[in-house]
Amino acid sequence: MNRRWKGAAAALMTAAALTVPAWGASVEANGQPLTAEQGWIEDGTSYMTLRALAQHSDYELSWDGSRAWLKGQDLELSARPGDLYILSNDRALYVEGGVRVVDGKLTLPLRVVAAATGGSLGWNPKTATASLGLTGASAPQANYNEEDLYWLSRIISAESRGEPLVGQIAVGNVVLNRVADKQFPDTIKDVIFDTKYAVQFEPVANGTVYNEPAQSSVLAAKMTLEGAQVVGKSLYFFAPALSEGTWIVNNRTYYTSIGGHDFYL
Repeated sequence: MNRRWKGAAAALMTAAALTVPAWGASVEANGQPLTAEQGWIEDGTSYMTLRALAQHSDYELSWDGSRAWLKGQDLELSARPGDLYILSNDRALYVEGGVRVVDGKLTLPLRVVAAATGGSLGWNPKTATASLGLTGASAPQANYNEEDLYWLSRIISAESRGEPLVGQIAVGNVVLNRVADKQFPDTIKDVIFDTKYAVQFEPVANGTVYNEPAQSSVLAAKMTLEGAQVVGKSLYFFAPALSEGTWIVNNRTYYTSIGGHDFYL
């Protein structure tokens, strides 16, 4: 995958732009207003319940005891309370803060619903209304580049096995940030195996990058390829428990720490 991946990420970020005041705001689906219990805006993010989505679409909602399922002609979506992602047509979509249960109903950010269903998002500043349009929408199918997913999941697994899922996404972010940066190679595989200034990733040196990835790392890779972003434009990371990271500390700007890794711009 080359720098064109940024187009998909940019589209996701555009969808996330429904950052509006909650006071007096409302949500509608297919032109129909939702009740305050069906959809709302909280801390700048628009939400709707899966039940409301089913009521305003042709999708059928069910519960298998541990997760909700939303199914239709072109969609098979599953969501489990507390997970940082939903599965939609074999895609993994990041849900910041996790899948929530509000008043007994599973709830998702409107931008995640749109990403899963192929729906359109809108904002009417005059009426302070966030909208989801589903008419004519087609739910996207999984379409990951096989080589990209293969290598990204393996470097994530080798670098961050045992880390929380958000930490695994963060490692994937660093790889994709390098793909997008002109000072690094422009494909995932080439970034991982870059040796211009010595080996960049320890798993390449010790061979663990070739190991079968953990399932959580495959999920993290998919979410990263879908545009999940948790460490900004970070280009470097290291584990303080294993390395002093002298060059990074002395030459780069600290961004954040997640699990056992420190991330730098």
